[in-house]
Amino acid sequence: MNVVMVIPTYNEKGNIEKLLDGLSSVVSKISDKYNFQFLVVDDSSPDGTAEMVRKYAKGDKRVALLLNKKKMGLGGAYLVGMKFACQKLGADVLFQIDADLSHDPKLVPEFLAKLTAGNDMVLGSRYIGGGAIPKNWGLNRKFLSIVGNWIIRIVIGRLYIHDWTTGYRAIKREVYESVKGELDNERFFGYAFQIGFLHKALAKGYRVGEVPLVFVDRVLGKSKLGSEYLKNTLMYILKARILEILRMRFVKFAVVGGIGALVQLTSLQLYRSLVTFQLAFFLSIESAVVSNFILNNLWTYKDKRLSMAKVPVKFVQFNLASGGSILIQQAIGFMGEKFIGLRDLFILPIVGIGVDTGMLFAVVGILVGMFWNFFAYNRFIWKVKK
Repeated sequence: MNVVMVIPTYNEKGNIEKLLDGLSSVVSKISDKYNFQFLVVDDSSPDGTAEMVRKYAKGDKRVALLLNKKKMGLGGAYLVGMKFACQKLGADVLFQIDADLSHDPKLVPEFLAKLTAGNDMVLGSRYIGGGAIPKNWGLNRKFLSIVGNWIIRIVIGRLYIHDWTTGYRAIKREVYESVKGELDNERFFGYAFQIGFLHKALAKGYRVGEVPLVFVDRVLGKSKLGSEYLKNTLMYILKARILEILRMRFVKFAVVGGIGALVQLTSLQLYRSLVTFQLAFFLSIESAVVSNFILNNLWTYKDKRLSMAKVPVKFVQFNLASGGSILIQQAIGFMGEKFIGLRDLFILPIVGIGVDTGMLFAVVGILVGMFWNFFAYNRFIWKVKK
């Protein structure tokens, strides 16, 4: 198995040799199982990092240098590095590791063991048992790291991943190949790359494990963490979560239902000018049913889209299911009026609109009817055979 350690650098002349020495010492103990290569991706560091790597590579053929002509940022360096590692070096496993000596090379065997155990991606986590962040970090850095990770976990909705921003990772090639097309733009050239890569890997169903990481603060050089980290992170997680919610089937179903309600109201006004009110009311309901059926088939359930041969039968079933929702609403209204009664409850402040039990029965009936429809559509109309 070919394992390529991708190491992005910018002004790391004082650290890169120590890191390569440390990695070499660790991997020599497991070189019978894996073939290791070290790919340094340098953003044309003015301090001579690239020259240091070239000199080191003369004594170790496992070391390769990829020089970017301009500064691409962390995510940009990883993207070109991973592409090179897969296409030119034949990588089966990709490692991400910082060049500032913050990541302990001794953890490499643990990462590989986790991959062998069935994980597709492994994270070095500072926020699980055995992991830690530097005690000498200032409050602002601790806040950005700890609170920032909690915000990401909550907004993205995947609490079981504890360290979203860690830069120490092992990734199977298939994961990179699967998500690379969604990350190849400037939005992911900075620190948002780490969050974006992990998020998209999880969204595709890949299994992610974690190993404890005791993060060590750099001794030489300066941290590259700037204000863009916070801005880009917030922009990414909010946009990603909103898009995820909009893609949820129930949200699509609710949107289609809202459109159906508008179709019913507008068509009712049209039909009333042509036929009797009773017939107009029936036609407006059926117009909404037709609208809902078409939009659900094309959008909400597009992954289960019905063939033309099935549409007539399924449309009849759809009407029956929608009729069930109307009966449920009527039943809740009737039972509420019979056993609880109709009476005023309170007046809404400011607007001065009265709320009575009849209104509550109607709201409850609509909600229950909506859930009935969603259940019926999934169970009977757009059911996938196992």
